Amino acid sequence: MDFLKSAVASAIAKGPAFPYTFGDKVDLDPSIWTLYNGTRREDGSDCSIFSFDIAANKSSLPLARNALKKLRTLRHPGVIKVLDTVETESYIYIATERLVPLRWHVKRKSLSPETAKWGLYTVARTIKFINDEAASIHGNLKVSSIYTSESGEWKLGGFEVLSNVKDDDAVIYRFGSLVPDSGRYAPPELAKSGWDAIKRSPHSAVDSYDFGILVFEVFNGSFSGGDQAGQTKNIPASMQSSYKRLTNANPKARLTVAHFLEQGQRHGSFFDSPLIKLTDGVENLDVKSEAEREAFLEDLDQLTDDFPENFFRTKILPELLKSVEFGGGGPKAFGVVMKIAMKLSNDDFDSKITPVVIRLFGNPDRAIRVCLLDSLPHMIDRLSQRVVNDKIFPQIVTGFTDVAPVVREQTLKSVLVFINKLSDRTINGELLRYLAKTANDEQPGIRTNTTICLGKIAKNLGTSTRAKVLIAAFTRSLRDPFVHARNASLLALAVTGDYFSDEDCAVRIMPTVCPLLIDKEKLIRDQAAKTIEVYLQKICKAAAGMPDTALPPETAASGGPRMSTPQPAESSSSATASWAGWAISSFTNKLSTAAGEIQPGSSSVPANGAAAASKRPATAAAAPSPRFQTSSSSASTLHRQALKSPPASAPLSRTSSTGGFGGGGDTFFPESEVAEDDGDAWGDMDEGAGDDAFWGDTNNNDDSVASPPASMSSSTTVNIKKETGSSSKAARAANATPFDDGSEPDFAGWLAAQAQKKSGASGGAGLPKGLVKPKASSPGAAAVRKVSSGGVAAATTKPKPAPAPVVKKKVIDLKPKEMGDDDEDEWGGW
Repeated sequence: MDFLKSAVASAIAKGPAFPYTFGDKVDLDPSIWTLYNGTRREDGSDCSIFSFDIAANKSSLPLARNALKKLRTLRHPGVIKVLDTVETESYIYIATERLVPLRWHVKRKSLSPETAKWGLYTVARTIKFINDEAASIHGNLKVSSIYTSESGEWKLGGFEVLSNVKDDDAVIYRFGSLVPDSGRYAPPELAKSGWDAIKRSPHSAVDSYDFGILVFEVFNGSFSGGDQAGQTKNIPASMQSSYKRLTNANPKARLTVAHFLEQGQRHGSFFDSPLIKLTDGVENLDVKSEAEREAFLEDLDQLTDDFPENFFRTKILPELLKSVEFGGGGPKAFGVVMKIAMKLSNDDFDSKITPVVIRLFGNPDRAIRVCLLDSLPHMIDRLSQRVVNDKIFPQIVTGFTDVAPVVREQTLKSVLVFINKLSDRTINGELLRYLAKTANDEQPGIRTNTTICLGKIAKNLGTSTRAKVLIAAFTRSLRDPFVHARNASLLALAVTGDYFSDEDCAVRIMPTVCPLLIDKEKLIRDQAAKTIEVYLQKICKAAAGMPDTALPPETAASGGPRMSTPQPAESSSSATASWAGWAISSFTNKLSTAAGEIQPGSSSVPANGAAAASKRPATAAAAPSPRFQTSSSSASTLHRQALKSPPASAPLSRTSSTGGFGGGGDTFFPESEVAEDDGDAWGDMDEGAGDDAFWGDTNNNDDSVASPPASMSSSTTVNIKKETGSSSKAARAANATPFDDGSEPDFAGWLAAQAQKKSGASGGAGLPKGLVKPKASSPGAAAVRKVSSGGVAAATTKPKPAPAPVVKKKVIDLKPKEMGDDDEDEWGGW
């Protein structure tokens, strides 16, 4: 209990609690008050503290107490806003909003003419209120009695002698002369007759004169005495006439501050300015009609950059934001908001603008969305990456699919603005999905802009998917019917070439660009040529660093050149002949090594038919067939000659030292005369077959013996079987697997199919491409059919002796059969 008593006694001794902390002292003109910067302990907000020390200034105590009383009771926007007061026997504290003495700005002459007019207009309205509505006299109007708030507004103080004219014992009459520096600012009548002269003049006369002095001091920076009153130096011309009437020496002839204010508000007068109109209209912006709001915003948009930043930040900006978000201010109001926001600090922008911008992006109003997107370049640097990626971008993407083309287009253009604020996952995921939709938009301009956008954000795409995405998008745009879309794609390809591999350039990009070299539009043709040149240089540079060949080096054991490997020409003059002659030389050089019998297990056709023609029996040589040429015949003729079917009744001759087909000593050609129509047993070769028929599928891995031609007898088949059975495996191993392009059937397979066709009761399948139906069947067809139907068992059966043929002299046509030029060309010029 004793402890509580002592605590209460101590609190009473120290005075009432003052929940503010004193800060730095602020310099002032001579005054009864000491001004400090302070803070409120509860929330740390800024304030100012007027302190009066009673013990040190007892003579001025009536002035301090009068000021305290008037500040508590007088409420007006132009009067200093009081937060708290405390009075004890030793001191008086008045806590107010944070203030800065106007004297600081006047001494530095930092006030623009428009700002000075705006401040004087505010003070004039306050004085009018004091003189008319409050029926009072300020009596201490001067620069040192005016302060500027955090919003930049001019606030009136100095209420030490503010008195009501109805009070006969007012403070101003008794203590007016105690106000510091009052003699310099006193009107002439007071300087001559004392403060009681106020009662003999209009009560507003003192404040009118002081207001005139205030006008002079604001525009000139200082006031030295009464002799400067009425001088028009540096005062705006439109204000000079009214200003002189304020400082008239006759108090009854002076212009009242209310009349001065009225004259200034006339159309085209000194108080008719956008800044003053803004001050009057911003507080009731939400209740204005649409036409009034439009006119107000029009005036606001005409403001120059010299407007008071603090006032716009603290007063105009919050009202405009409310109007945009809730009051129907629309895009025009937001445009003014951004003009003001550009002058804000980063902290102020984050606290005042960013939350509203996030909410506005969620607004379904298309006009607001377009305005936001247009203003995005001005505020993107003030928005953090987290805010853009997590809060704004999810709202922006709705514009990609909006039904209004203008929203889709503005959304697409904004990608270049916020792309650096997005995460890699967002860019390569959601953003690319939406860009894929706009690339197929029904509006050609949007498709074109999508291509341009992709080209400009290529550096932001992931390296793993960049080439795939860009190639797919650009090559698709190359086929766009809109000419500018194709041109945009060509331009984008030209500037993004470094992002593609050499293989992509050669295989995927250049083939799609080449058709545009003959585009119907010259613009496209010219740009396509430039783009091709870019990629051609890139590919040539890459090719210059590649090895000459990827084939392994040949060893000495490999022998001479292979038939499938062209050899370089010795000189440029023989280049044409070399490309066609290398295969022939390789073929003929190996004739000497082609020894032994044909291996029936191999389906490859030996290439030594030319030797058989020169070493044929004498009987055959004496009566050459049109199909059998000399050693100078073409390869086409030699092959057909080697594969002729002899008559079934003619026995095989084994007297020749060289084979006609296999180079092994046995020949398949009869010693008797060759029938004329035997040459057609292969069917006429179609000119179109050519090399395709020859380089067709010759890869036959079947171990069984291929079916012989229809002209062979059964005994011939038996001989082949016996002589080749033991060496078939070795022969197959020696044969190289030929190239197979899968385009035409092989000859050996066709022979087997032909034999099966002739042995069947009804016809077989159609002839392969390039072969025609033979004109007549060979006499030995029956024997072949027998072999085909009986298989291997039929081949071992002894054939019945044929009846003695009737010898009939046959005339052989020695005239060679005419062959077209194309017949030889189709075989490669052999």
